[in-house]
Amino acid sequence: MATAERAGRRIGLTLLTHGHPDHAEGAVRFAELTRTDVRALDPALRLGDEGLGAGDVVTTGGLELRVVPTPGHTSDSLSFHLPADAAVLTGDTVLGRGTTMVAHPDGRLGDYLDSLRRLRSLTVDDGVDTVLPGHGPVLEDARGAMEFYLAHRANRLAQVETAVEAGHRTVPEIVAHVYADVDRSLWPAAELSVRAQLDYLAEHGLA
Repeated sequence: MATAERAGRRIGLTLLTHGHPDHAEGAVRFAELTRTDVRALDPALRLGDEGLGAGDVVTTGGLELRVVPTPGHTSDSLSFHLPADAAVLTGDTVLGRGTTMVAHPDGRLGDYLDSLRRLRSLTVDDGVDTVLPGHGPVLEDARGAMEFYLAHRANRLAQVETAVEAGHRTVPEIVAHVYADVDRSLWPAAELSVRAQLDYLAEHGLA
């Protein structure tokens, strides 16, 4: 930060993609160090009077960021479209490697699928070609990433539906069946996604 200030640059804003601790826990201290406000969708996470919401355009230092609601991973998840860079900051909605979880019960699969379609539309209609995720490397094929995520979710949902039809009733049973090839350390996260998928299937009369 000191190096940036010596170079005539300073941090102008602190924006949160969502409230999970690995993204938000240090925000207040960071804001104190940078003398900025914290803007977020969730009022409980804000420091200052301004929040963030659908359609907001944030400008600072000549940079424009357009707020894109992307609930699903969490209910308060946001992404930020940077038109000048043909890029989108996705937080945990799209990761640089692997796939993210739908953090049931706050996260909802229907919302998440809608969010992925919204991000895909940015790649088709608004020229976005780069994903800047909250974790992992930059993705240079934004449209391919969205297509992969949508296909992955459709495949997992079909696998969960098949598992239920085969008689697997509890969430641990379904996780063990569907995520058998996934490292067991990730099974707790998988359980959240499975619960979200079961809710989705029930809402659509499929389970």
